[in-house]
Amino acid sequence: MKRNIVWTMVLLAVLLLSMPGVAGEKKHNHDCTCSIADVAGTWGYSETGTLMLPAPYGATPYASVGSYTVDLDGSISGARIASLGGTMLKATIEGTATVDPDCTGTVTLSFFDPAGNPAGTAVKAIVYVDNANEARMIITTAAYPAVLVTEAKKVFPDDHKRNCEGN
Repeated sequence: MKRNIVWTMVLLAVLLLSMPGVAGEKKHNHDCTCSIADVAGTWGYSETGTLMLPAPYGATPYASVGSYTVDLDGSISGARIASLGGTMLKATIEGTATVDPDCTGTVTLSFFDPAGNPAGTAVKAIVYVDNANEARMIITTAAYPAVLVTEAKKVFPDDHKRNCEGN
């Protein structure tokens, strides 16, 4: 009889101790959505991958770093420096960003060389993480077939704090 009481108390204690974890889990899994206001701000990014250029070049390594700003209307402006097969290329960036409630979206970009001439376009699928302070992108449309992955981080993450715990 004493043995059953002890096991019952142990089971009850384990159950009671696990309840705050369940309550906390529910608290962090509530319905939190993203908006353009959450992602507005200045971002720094790096991108790496391969461009599939026409013959005789073929698969060419690509990397870039830069910064861009997203305003509350979803407009993007910024600059980058890239290495395309070892050749350095500077460009300014203009474009637009869309944000879906599930923290995914699209960025549509146009690049311009230092003289202001068009230097390419790209469309990227994006997902915002870490309270919309970081982003991951993959190119979906470009002038040439490409495998490019981008990681971005807000330069000043406290500029547009999200009122959402756990996301």
